[in-house]
Amino acid sequence: MKDIFSFIKSKYKSIFNGLLFLVALVIIVNLLPREGKFKYEFQKGKPWMHETLIAPYDFPIYKSQQQIREERDSVLEGFKPYFRHDTTVVKRQIRKFTEDYNKQLREVFNEKYSDHQLKQAFSDSRFEKITRDFYNRTIGHFRNIYRQGVIEAAEINGTLEKDSRIVVLQNNVAEEYEYREIYDQKEAYKYLINRNEAYLDGLDLNSEKQRNFFSSLNFYDYIKPNLFYDQETSQKVKQNLLGNISITKGMVQAGERIVSKGEVVDAKTYQIIESLKREYEKSLGSDYQYNLIFLGQLIFVFGAIFVLYLFLFHFRFEILQNSLKTVFILFLVVLMVAIASITTRVRPDTLYIIPFAILPIIIRSFYDARLALFIHIVTIMIVGFFVPNGFEFVFLNFIAGIVAIFSLTSLNRRGKLFLSAAMVVLSYVFIYFGLAITQEGSIEGINWVNVAYFGINGALVLASYPLIYIFEKSFGFLSDVTLMELSDTNQPLLRRLSEQAPGTFQHSLQVASLAETAAYQIGGNSLLVRTGALYHDIGKMENPIYFIENQDTDFNPHTQLEFLESARLIINHVKKGVEIASKYKLPGPIVDFIRTHHGTSKVHYFYKKYLQNYNEEEVDESQFSYPGPKPFSKEMAVLMMADSVEAASRSYSSLDEKTINNLVDSIIDLQLNSGQFENVDITFRDITIIRGIFKKKLQNFYHARIKYPA
Repeated sequence: MKDIFSFIKSKYKSIFNGLLFLVALVIIVNLLPREGKFKYEFQKGKPWMHETLIAPYDFPIYKSQQQIREERDSVLEGFKPYFRHDTTVVKRQIRKFTEDYNKQLREVFNEKYSDHQLKQAFSDSRFEKITRDFYNRTIGHFRNIYRQGVIEAAEINGTLEKDSRIVVLQNNVAEEYEYREIYDQKEAYKYLINRNEAYLDGLDLNSEKQRNFFSSLNFYDYIKPNLFYDQETSQKVKQNLLGNISITKGMVQAGERIVSKGEVVDAKTYQIIESLKREYEKSLGSDYQYNLIFLGQLIFVFGAIFVLYLFLFHFRFEILQNSLKTVFILFLVVLMVAIASITTRVRPDTLYIIPFAILPIIIRSFYDARLALFIHIVTIMIVGFFVPNGFEFVFLNFIAGIVAIFSLTSLNRRGKLFLSAAMVVLSYVFIYFGLAITQEGSIEGINWVNVAYFGINGALVLASYPLIYIFEKSFGFLSDVTLMELSDTNQPLLRRLSEQAPGTFQHSLQVASLAETAAYQIGGNSLLVRTGALYHDIGKMENPIYFIENQDTDFNPHTQLEFLESARLIINHVKKGVEIASKYKLPGPIVDFIRTHHGTSKVHYFYKKYLQNYNEEEVDESQFSYPGPKPFSKEMAVLMMADSVEAASRSYSSLDEKTINNLVDSIIDLQLNSGQFENVDITFRDITIIRGIFKKKLQNFYHARIKYPA
């Protein structure tokens, strides 16, 4: 038992990673539709490459999605929406008008006795007859309007044309009307006003006051809708119409030849084979077959996940050493498979809306193009196993993923993401066009809806920008956008460094220039190493005067200190730098540059001085050595070399080409020989390139110092 616990303790990280991959495997297998796969691969417009296909049993020929969509559209064109006629509206509005009209008449006739002009205007019996006729005519107009029907504009919301027909339900009786026969509130009001004005214009009214009486009536208040959209009935009728659409068109009899070997699969044959494939996959439903299908899918997904593990183990082992990074990779793969699985079950025709290119873009933002491409391939291979037209899907997304990776070399400019999204859309459209005309044999047969889906896909690719930020904060990564922000010299910490230790700040700028150029030339992350270089010496802010680049007089405080104390102060700037970085919440990868930029090297000047003065004593070398760790990435190694070379060059009052060459070679050789880069995958060719860059740039720095002295 003790041995088992010891084994688990020693292999804890490997066991935990294995569990993570196992969990991902189980989730993905359970996301897959439990259907068998048709054993033949085929494409429209391509020769049938298998043996002659004979129908194994009777099966229906299913219509294509395009045919069903066209029939659906045709049926819906003949659909007539249903409206409910409310008979109480006309009674209510006539009653309201009558009450208001009589009230106004009473007010007028009560006032005429106190106003001489009103008395003259309203006293003749002819006017009383006109008011009665006007009332009766208006009531008649109301009845005509409400008999035709008044509909509220919001009820139809622009969905009906004037030549459309609707069905009106009144007293459980349905009657068809042309929509142009129905009034909206504005049209009904105009109709009423025009009829009343025509009547009044035909009269010889005695005074303007009589005319004003009729004009003062607000008829719009009495025009209310009495036709209301009956959504429940309309939906039932619509569903009945759509339910009558047949999804099949004929039968294939058992033993009937479907296609011969070498025969080109035309549109008709393609639809028959698709129908057989559908029936075959649907027929695999027994428990025995279900279990076999599950086993097959388990083996397939295991193969894909295992290959991913092998790739990480051999080429990106640092990811497996960090459980959070492993979770991140597996989470993205599972997420894309889950989205594809749900879409395939709900709306398989909208599969091309899913932005699979977003996966390599996100991976590329934190890692390299090689890893992004491999993960993308593994993901689309898993998805291609269960989506319709698997070859077409894999090929389209394979090309789009490659285009996304190589068009988005970095995210330091937001415009690059828009360019990448546009390139992804163009690659989708271009490849799809080629596949479509090969399969259909004509441009007319292309499904242009998919082209629209590609446009939506490209728009969704832009969502990678906020997603990168979310993943960066959640998993502790570092993106190019954040590096650009951190490398701005107006950052509070860098401004503080320039004020408290201006010499160190200038040294950091020079180191950043050296390291950035070298990293770029050897294929490293130049933006990362530049940012790390700007912050690598922030610990010197605690005691800036003890570092030579900040001493602007002949006074050197180290002359008053013991060699051990001087060495302690110099070495301590690494520890102080880490503390300051933590206080300012610098990302972990930047803090790693602070920890490793001296590795486990010695403070050689004070170490040699100590040996010269205390040659008989036994020396504790750890007191003159930096605590480490040693650099563990190519970028950290470049920074360590650049820092040492630039710092050493400042101790020379004059530098010729030979001196610079010797200086660079001796420092890098010392670091190599002391094993500072033993944890870094850096080649002899990389070292040679770095030497050449440092020599050339140091000459430029020295000439600039002479020409533009501080």
